[in-house]
Amino acid sequence: MGAMERVADAAGGAVDAVADVVRSDAALLEDDLAEFLGSLTAPGAVASQSVYEAALRRSLYEPVADAVGSKVGQEALPPTAGAPGGNRAPLRPSMVYWAYRNYRGFPDEAGGGDSEADLAVVRRAAVAVRVLLKAFVAIDDIQDGSDIRYGEPALHVTHGVPLALNTGSWLIAAVLRHAADPAVVDSLLRAVESGFTGQAVDLSTRTAETRAELLAAPLEERLAYWESLAALKTGTLFRMPLDSALTGLRVIDDEQYVLDAAMRQLGLASQLFNDLTDFVPEFGGGRIHEDYDGLSNRVFLELLDPESSERSLAGEQLKAYVLGRPELEPTLLALAAEAVRLKREAKESVYRVCRSDRSAAYFDLTIERKGHLIDRLHETLQQRSGA
Repeated sequence: MGAMERVADAAGGAVDAVADVVRSDAALLEDDLAEFLGSLTAPGAVASQSVYEAALRRSLYEPVADAVGSKVGQEALPPTAGAPGGNRAPLRPSMVYWAYRNYRGFPDEAGGGDSEADLAVVRRAAVAVRVLLKAFVAIDDIQDGSDIRYGEPALHVTHGVPLALNTGSWLIAAVLRHAADPAVVDSLLRAVESGFTGQAVDLSTRTAETRAELLAAPLEERLAYWESLAALKTGTLFRMPLDSALTGLRVIDDEQYVLDAAMRQLGLASQLFNDLTDFVPEFGGGRIHEDYDGLSNRVFLELLDPESSERSLAGEQLKAYVLGRPELEPTLLALAAEAVRLKREAKESVYRVCRSDRSAAYFDLTIERKGHLIDRLHETLQQRSGA
């Protein structure tokens, strides 16, 4: 049995011992989110029943509540009677709290997890990370023209593009102020910058100039383009929680670099999963064969022939071209295997910095909410291809 398997087995054996801690931390985050949302949507300085208050609630507080409160379709821990969090809404573990438990310990350990100052920083960082993700979603859906998010109408569909854009922008400012700790705020600002930089590159794939350059580029350069884009967009979503927590906890040793690299790999694995689901009905939901406006999908970049005379492929033409390539199925299977490999290597890296089996189990309970889907996708494509 290899080192990865030994650690995984030990972590699996520790799951029951840490499940209540994971739920307790997740419940605390939900409480903090509710308090944060209440502070935004019920300011005491606004006169009750005034015309101004009514306008503010319609144009800001209601879309804010919808943006932050949306939970449909997100992987979570189901309610369990008698467990922390009780029978209320499903709980979502946070990598911010994993970092806290890994570096400050568990409640039953000597001195474990009892630093009030550190916990206060982590609690604020966890709220900031969750709300920033919601803000990114609101803006991203506008830019991508996505009308559905997690199976429900996107914010710009229910409230209009101007209010949705304003809501996402306002939330970014609000949570950066909420984070409070200057070092954490700086970490989050860098994540915001990276996310919007990646989004700019993604949007560029819809322009004639970038499309022509990508179609003419050799495969190696196209894949380097995709990796840079995925690291900025999706990788940032994985790195942001850990970086903000490690910054707040003042973890300054080489483990920061190990974890940053691991989160980058998880981001690449997640983006591969997202790209592949456009070709696999079992995982794509209602978005099968829809995303053919840009060239940011890894499958497209793998299959496009730079020698082809068709330099203006888009929409239905691109769809027919890609779906008609004989290399499509082998490419899907190879990319799914790559996603599994990236996830596995990332977990191996994280296990190396876990302070205990319980910390490894906490990480698994947190990250495998989506990670298991990467494995399932690979298995589904193997069955489909007869491999």
